[in-house]
Amino acid sequence: MGQPAEAPEAATDGERIAKRLARAGICSRREAERLIAEGRVAVDGAVLVTPAVKVDAHSLITVDGKPVAAPERSRMWRYYKPVGLVTTHRDPQGRPTVFAGLPPDLPRVISIGRLDLSSEGLLLLTNDGELARRLELPATGWTRRYRVRVFGRVEAEDLTKLAAGIEVDGVRYGSIEAKLDRAQASNAWLTVALKEGKNREIRRVLEHLGLKVNRLIRIAYGPFQLGQLAEGAIEEVPARVLADQLGAAKPGAPSKRKRK
Repeated sequence: MGQPAEAPEAATDGERIAKRLARAGICSRREAERLIAEGRVAVDGAVLVTPAVKVDAHSLITVDGKPVAAPERSRMWRYYKPVGLVTTHRDPQGRPTVFAGLPPDLPRVISIGRLDLSSEGLLLLTNDGELARRLELPATGWTRRYRVRVFGRVEAEDLTKLAAGIEVDGVRYGSIEAKLDRAQASNAWLTVALKEGKNREIRRVLEHLGLKVNRLIRIAYGPFQLGQLAEGAIEEVPARVLADQLGAAKPGAPSKRKRK
């Protein structure tokens, strides 16, 4: 791949290498920094030793010796993640992953946010790592909505209090909107909505209330809905719809969200 170099001479303008790799769908910005630290990224034949490098449209970028194509237009897919899949490209424990079972004609994609092993429902996928990073930020303001089945007695007053946020085992969780849809015997269905979504947040908060989650389905991520998508199915979001919703996703932009 060539000799290590801190920055190619031609890369004085343009965008940071990590951002370019993310926009090209190679990886996230954080993963790009790891690839660079491992000596796997080169620009114009020079192996990078720092992510503090800018590239432009004329830069020849390679990862593991393979050329990185210019970023395509941003694309997004709605995917119904089944229970039992890990939202990662490589799992150290060898568990089945979301990405291993995707259609072979799909470009390399990454997820916008995650769903844990035991959760199912809407997972947004994109070929644009920079877009994924932006839509994951709480500042974007997109609400994640879930249908949750719980075991235990649901107290309406406890659910109402979640709107003010709650601390569980030293972790502070922001406002959570939760309402009881129906209760039958010892099981109940809730609709839960939040904007941030820390790791296993819903399970931990409801367990703190004495409720055991036995099914968790994400039904919406911002304006994008699970709808009638079948388990394991994937559908691309039309370019026009995506462009419209991404305009509303910019911090400070007026809301133009429409139901899909």
